[in-house]
Amino acid sequence: MSGVRRLGARWRRRRPLRTRLALAASAAVALVAVGVCAAAFFVIRYELLHQLDLSLTQSATRVIQENRGEGPQVVAGECRYLSAPACAQIVPADPAADPGEPYPLPVSAPVREVAAGKRAPYYSNVSRFGQPLRMLTTPFGDGRALQVALRADPVEKGVRQAAVLLAGVGGVGVLLAGLLGYAVSRAGLAPVARLTSTAERIAATRDPRHRIELPAGPPCRQDEVTRLAASFNTMLGELEQSVSSQRRLVADASHELRTPLTALRTNAELLARGDRLTPAQRERASAALGRGIREVTGLVNDLIELARDEEPLPLLEDVRIVEVAEHTVATARTHWPQTPFLLDVGAGAAQAVRPGVPARLARLLTNLLDNAAKFSPPGTPVEVTLSTYRSGGGAGGLELTVRDHGPGIPAADLPYVFDRFYRAEAARALPGSGLGLAMARQIARAHGAELTAGAAPGGGALFTLTFGPQEPPRGGGP
Repeated sequence: MSGVRRLGARWRRRRPLRTRLALAASAAVALVAVGVCAAAFFVIRYELLHQLDLSLTQSATRVIQENRGEGPQVVAGECRYLSAPACAQIVPADPAADPGEPYPLPVSAPVREVAAGKRAPYYSNVSRFGQPLRMLTTPFGDGRALQVALRADPVEKGVRQAAVLLAGVGGVGVLLAGLLGYAVSRAGLAPVARLTSTAERIAATRDPRHRIELPAGPPCRQDEVTRLAASFNTMLGELEQSVSSQRRLVADASHELRTPLTALRTNAELLARGDRLTPAQRERASAALGRGIREVTGLVNDLIELARDEEPLPLLEDVRIVEVAEHTVATARTHWPQTPFLLDVGAGAAQAVRPGVPARLARLLTNLLDNAAKFSPPGTPVEVTLSTYRSGGGAGGLELTVRDHGPGIPAADLPYVFDRFYRAEAARALPGSGLGLAMARQIARAHGAELTAGAAPGGGALFTLTFGPQEPPRGGGP
């Protein structure tokens, strides 16, 4: 038995889903068709026999009414007709009281028991004169029984005709079930076939721009397969965006690395011919080589950090944001001595705590401060403000702003300031790789915060880092 089950399971695995669905649907419809035909046959058979039994009952009632007080006798001995008058005879309980002429209908022990009142009336099927008969045996009174019979071959013929007709109907139903099962499987699995075809085409071409065509209609009325196709299209869109971002990142990184690598190679070649250079030339080449190495190292480190998918959870701890701000501001003052950095901490913000990684939050603020100092004219301050606010639900949030007094961000560049390697026209001549702000936003989102950029009142750029009410940081990050 287990071997048969294994064989059936192996067969199902080897058959296409469309074939299995067509067979299942066809079998279900075929079973219903055969069941309906079988039920109809038994209902027709029962009704035909019931009508014959009613005719026997009526004939028996008529014979009883017309032959009251009569003794054992053959009332009607002609049983060759298709309908009434029925063949009828009166049989006593005692065989010794039988009449001299033979009975045309068979007389058995159950008939004598009915005559003696020991048995209830009953119907039976007998054969007489070469014809099938349906016979009723019922009490006649005073120790007698009445037997009434009618020919049953019309009923049997009707039953056979009904069986042939219903068998034909059942066969047609099974055939239609197969056709409908195939049509249902073909129509029902059409979106799945399109999904499979699209997936195979993407696997062959490695091009995620392909999409599955969806039927027209509101999303609330889509079936499960259509929703699956829509989800697959959404996944393809995300995949296409990811692939495009990856290709753009590789192209931008190659472009950004080309210049410092060229400079490194040039300086390395100069130092290789150091015997031809003066000490001052060797010193300049060595210093340029060191600067190039530091620039490439910083760029590679930034790319590695941007490629990380999530924040290291074991390093999460409760961080006082004001301490991170004080530390990064103090560090920025040493890196940018010509730029004043002003820190203003609002009431209630000094004790604000958020879960995070201190080093990563410090990197975020350092990138913002470096960006502000880079665009600030010498002597103009960079203002850092830390304050609290109330959200709609009454819970307290935390907001940190960094403002400079430089030229500000042009409106055309504002949507792209957080893109990797994006540099506005005014920033092309300034040092940097264009990864600082992209990294800052990525770190912010990993800590459940949002970083936005805008124009400051009176000129300059304003970057706002907003922490919501205290809660665990979101997954995914730098």
